Amino acid sequence: MRYDISKLSTKVLLSPVVAATAALVRLDERVARSSIKEGWIARAHFGDAVASVWLDGELVLLEDLVLHDAAADVRTPTHELTIAREVLRTRRKIAEQPPGWALSSEGLAMLRGGTTPRYVATASTDLSVCIDATSTAGPITAREGGSNFDVLEKELADMDAVLARSAEVLSGVAAPKVPLGSDRSPLVYEPDWNEDERLEEWRATLVETEQMPPLLRAVILLDAWDALVVLEHGRWLGRLLAASLLREVGIATCHLPALNVGLKSVARDRRTRPDPNSRILALLEAICAAADTGLREHDRLLLARQQLQHRLHGRRQNSKLPQLIELVLARPMVSSGMIAGELGVTPQGALKIARELNLRELTGRGRFRAWGIV
Repeated sequence: MRYDISKLSTKVLLSPVVAATAALVRLDERVARSSIKEGWIARAHFGDAVASVWLDGELVLLEDLVLHDAAADVRTPTHELTIAREVLRTRRKIAEQPPGWALSSEGLAMLRGGTTPRYVATASTDLSVCIDATSTAGPITAREGGSNFDVLEKELADMDAVLARSAEVLSGVAAPKVPLGSDRSPLVYEPDWNEDERLEEWRATLVETEQMPPLLRAVILLDAWDALVVLEHGRWLGRLLAASLLREVGIATCHLPALNVGLKSVARDRRTRPDPNSRILALLEAICAAADTGLREHDRLLLARQQLQHRLHGRRQNSKLPQLIELVLARPMVSSGMIAGELGVTPQGALKIARELNLRELTGRGRFRAWGIV
């Protein structure tokens, strides 16, 4: 199965491509020169992760994702919340890496590893570890020609090597050593689903569209990812790769476009029509909507920051209020525990400075309290 770009009409798509490019560049320039750049980007990550799960037919509350990311869950995390957290981590990883990393062979291998079970094996035949699971080692027995102490020292050295390798994979430094797709349960994954072959077909489209306008190329690659269904359980990754391409080509140099937010505003039947031109037009409209939403959110946060800074007049130089302002700008919601952890104050001190800043109460509860900006 190949994605056929010959069916696309350049005349029909040219004007929407120019409009979407202008909207996205306008947002990027505004954010690049903004005093709330870091806070806006942090919020965009959260909003795009929630929108991504929504596009796949699931519902995750933004507040739950914020608390789950801060390891302050008030309830047991659901499967959908776990997926949203994975999208959030992947967005951050792509944004932290140099432009072009996500579409490289190394980047794709590592990002695909985030959507499948990851196993790391060492040279030792007696010990292996499974990432994101509890590792166990077999009983230590004496071998011929060696003492029990030598055997124990060898096993401890093997365990240290395994832990070091596991830390590298979890931190994103090293890629998994075991080929993707091995040890997959047939109850979860289709045995005949060849992700490597589908990925090569998608990368062929990536090469075939090199001479096209950058934004048109990005939406074509996104449409090709959905049409080819490259990953069986990672459809959301294609939207992040398209956003990464926009960052790589210079249309969005200082932020990773929140394409999922824009796609929420476009009807699903328009995004899934048989005609590829109609689907591409819907994607271009979504990019315009995402840029417009980003501009409005930026202006709202900028106004809120100006209002909050009025409360800093007459404060001591070691006051925690400026740090709290930056925290509430970077998080859609903050709890007393999050404030205490980020600012290094006691829970009672967190309640006090939150009252001084006159933040909007979100919960209205006495035991668990959370605040946000208007």
